[in-house]
Amino acid sequence: MFYYLNGKLTLLRPDFAVIDCSGVGYLLSISATTHARLSGCHSILPDGTGDGNEQKLFVHFSVKEDSQELYGFFDEEERDIFKLLITVSGIGPKGALSILSALTPGEIAVACASDDAKAIARANGIGLKTAQKVIIELRDKIAKLVSPQANEVDTETGEVKLSASNANDAISALTVLGYNRAQAAKAVKAAGNGTVEEIIRKALSLLMK
Repeated sequence: MFYYLNGKLTLLRPDFAVIDCSGVGYLLSISATTHARLSGCHSILPDGTGDGNEQKLFVHFSVKEDSQELYGFFDEEERDIFKLLITVSGIGPKGALSILSALTPGEIAVACASDDAKAIARANGIGLKTAQKVIIELRDKIAKLVSPQANEVDTETGEVKLSASNANDAISALTVLGYNRAQAAKAVKAAGNGTVEEIIRKALSLLMK
């Protein structure tokens, strides 16, 4: 029903935003990731009042017997991963937002590629077993959704994060060389940032020690 809302940002709180579209204020539940990105491009007063500037948020509309809720996302990638997360048994909209608050879409993809359930379990309310289900059910689907282009940049530190695509490619290359997926994923994570070739070289040096 809703694809996105484009209007004035009138209120921003850690867990929701209000977008005014032609005099109608839409309340959208948001992740900490979307909150941080909105805070970075708008002037927000201490009470959460927004600057009234235009903002587009992509939307998921949830309808239940006793409620109708809107969930807002800064970009389509985060919205699409949210929609995948709520297909996992035991994860509802709040759980999906919790995961997206603890990890960016790229970090979720890297965690799935490297079987790092502990990273996903850092999200509030998400146990290790549920995190493992996320990896089992969504590994391939999430990898296809996350943009393979540029590495992500931490908006607070300016530090370049490991690209989900580069991590996947490096892990695949190492498994071809005979290492099992768990070994490859651990080495790739330890190798850190770089091009696929650089990550493979660093990972191989770690594996051969």
